[in-house]
Amino acid sequence: MMRTLSFLTAALAFCISAAAQQPVEFTTRQDHRNMMEQLGIRSIRPSYDGNPAGANPANYDESKANPYPVLPDALRLKDGRRITTAAQWWRLRRPEIVEDFSREVYGRVPENVPPVEWRVESEERGWVGYRPVRTRRITGHVDNSACPEINVDIRMVLVTPAVAEKPVPVLMMFWPAFFPAPAGPAAELISAGWGYCIVDPSSIQADFGAGLTKGIIGLVNKGQPRRPDDWGALRAWAWGASRGLDFLETDPTVDASRVGIEGVSRYGKAALVAMAFEERFAMALIGSSGKGGAVLHRRNFGEGLENLANEGEYHWMAGNYIKYAAISSKFGPGNAGMLPVDSHELIALCAPRLVFISYGIPEKGDDLWMDQYGSWQATVAAGEVFGLLGVPGLGRSADYRNEPMPPVCTGLLDGNLAWRQHDGGHTDAPNMQYFIEWADRMSGRER
Repeated sequence: MMRTLSFLTAALAFCISAAAQQPVEFTTRQDHRNMMEQLGIRSIRPSYDGNPAGANPANYDESKANPYPVLPDALRLKDGRRITTAAQWWRLRRPEIVEDFSREVYGRVPENVPPVEWRVESEERGWVGYRPVRTRRITGHVDNSACPEINVDIRMVLVTPAVAEKPVPVLMMFWPAFFPAPAGPAAELISAGWGYCIVDPSSIQADFGAGLTKGIIGLVNKGQPRRPDDWGALRAWAWGASRGLDFLETDPTVDASRVGIEGVSRYGKAALVAMAFEERFAMALIGSSGKGGAVLHRRNFGEGLENLANEGEYHWMAGNYIKYAAISSKFGPGNAGMLPVDSHELIALCAPRLVFISYGIPEKGDDLWMDQYGSWQATVAAGEVFGLLGVPGLGRSADYRNEPMPPVCTGLLDGNLAWRQHDGGHTDAPNMQYFIEWADRMSGRER
């Protein structure tokens, strides 16, 4: 009898354990609520509305835009000591900033992320503009043996000149599969003797909260909900770009020392995160990235921290980020001024490598929602780190509160940190030619 009970108990425990490992099917609202419960948050401030007639319209009054005007000092340690040498930056300060961003803003990449096996699915010859090219469609299969219910196949396309005397620089671009390829920038890259690599972010991680128990985040968690410091979609897309770079480093047509990363809007955020955390990327073109990208979190102008903490966008961030929008919680209210880091430090993590911050103008569709001036302030504030590391920055002071933003179509392109606001819309295409010329010149590349 006892033996039978022991067997039944063991069988029941096995069934409960197996059931617990089945992937969770949450809606976005359920997943967001689960994270708030984990954090002990009862309510948060609502998202801002881009419509002035909306229930909670965004602020566009510059006099009200800086409720927390003092930024964290990128060159001061948590114990108060000032950083004065490059060695101190690399050994002491940079790791502090990386830790704060990983824990509180973008989330941590788990140590147990499975390996990726790359496979060239097809190859063809064709033309981009008037230049012959070689196009390869590539799949990166993530080992899902630990959770076979979740499959992740990273989709990537590599296009390089068909005729090249030596390996070429390549710009990796986040580009969703349901949009047509960026013909103009692609032609400019090929004409300049570059290649380009298109990565589909949705093949890495879905762009909505209900997808967090699937994709690479779900695979690593075996289909279970995230913990508060787990990675969000931006960090996951950045991880996928790094794995794509693994493949590019094995390709003899690619100059692996000159691979850049590019993206616009939410993918501009991801490109900046990728550049900050992956030191093998040599350069970045960050297009209209807005809040969560190059815009200061402490700014209240257009898109707000609250948007990134609510159901529409929280999946981009670590769960912990929601704390800073809390109204009622076990730890009290939160606000942007409590963040231990801000976006100028994300840009600073890219130093001394090449970073080009790009925006358009509201009149053509790059809405004030993107807060161009907030990105300018962050870029200015990041400049002192580039200087500390011995490379030219913007050529302006680090006075982010008073340094005037340059006129439209006036580029600051003489340093490793660059800025240009073009006269187009929500795209970085008008800045592509300036980026290519700048990157070639700053890296010493001869065409």
